[in-house]
Amino acid sequence: ADVVETMELEHVVITSVDRDDLEDGGAFQFVRCIEAIRARRPRTTIEILTPDFLRKPLSAVDAIVAAAPDVYNHNLETVPRLYRTVRPGARYYHSLKLLDHVKSRDPAMFTKSGMMVGLGEEKREVLQVMDDLRSAAVDFLTIGQYLQPSVRHHKVERYVAPAEFDGYAKSARAKGFLMGSASPLT
Repeated sequence: ADVVETMELEHVVITSVDRDDLEDGGAFQFVRCIEAIRARRPRTTIEILTPDFLRKPLSAVDAIVAAAPDVYNHNLETVPRLYRTVRPGARYYHSLKLLDHVKSRDPAMFTKSGMMVGLGEEKREVLQVMDDLRSAAVDFLTIGQYLQPSVRHHKVERYVAPAEFDGYAKSARAKGFLMGSASPLT
């Protein structure tokens, strides 16, 4: 929070690794960060990017929502068909339910999700993810190019052309997202 104040930041994104070792999955740390930033810079907008809180009580998510970040972000990352290889510890429909739960707790809170392309997904699958996210009333969507972080990670299946990214952004807006950003470096 001191850094936010010193740097006079207008928007901050708070994220974390999964904290499965903690009973609340680290939710209390998100709450403390939100409260500290609000106390020092009330006009700074706050976006949180959370893990999925799989096998954690919904009260953990509810505590974060009650702390009132401006944007609640949880990334789906990929299409359901690729979850077992790309996100083996995560569950697609659990992540959708998490985003839907956040919106049900505070319908005015902006929700956001993101995904990567170039992992072997098909265009129709990306469009289906968009529909699934809109069914959960998600407001913002980002789509970027997957880049392989190490040889142990899933390989890049293809590099998506800029025109295809433009098409995804147009589709997102047509499907009702308030913001749909899609580009190789999104």
